[in-house]
Amino acid sequence: MVSKSKSQTQKFAIRLAKKILNVPTLQSELRSRKRIGATIIALHGDLGAGKTTFVQGFMKALGVKHRITSPTFLIIRKYEISTPLRRGLVHYHHAYHLDLYRIHKPKELLDLGFKKIIQDQHAIVLIEWPERIKTLLPKNTIWIILEHGKTENERIIKMK
Repeated sequence: MVSKSKSQTQKFAIRLAKKILNVPTLQSELRSRKRIGATIIALHGDLGAGKTTFVQGFMKALGVKHRITSPTFLIIRKYEISTPLRRGLVHYHHAYHLDLYRIHKPKELLDLGFKKIIQDQHAIVLIEWPERIKTLLPKNTIWIILEHGKTENERIIKMK
């Protein structure tokens, strides 16, 4: 997808959040029985590629009312989802936003309780700079790649 503005990037994130939460009921129930742990979205891209902008849109779709800024110095921010969102048999209660720019080794994140966060099936976790901890991420992590486009405001967004 090509985004021409911050607003378009946020709208893409909103649509993705709705897709994740609106999986058909039968499939969702089967998946949720197999799924262990949080739903994880890894946001890969250079500085200024739109990772935080993406998170802002995604959190808006989850109903998070707080102003979303990158937790560069805090590393982890936890948001309560006031109205638990349902996906099959799983209800989401929390959303985490991680910015790993200052993390140099995966162990640093483990010391901050990362294992407990990703084991929480009631959580959605959005991670900026996920390549720094790639070995800790489960195979079912959703990867979003954000790249600078040809113009200042253009972004190329890919999902894998």
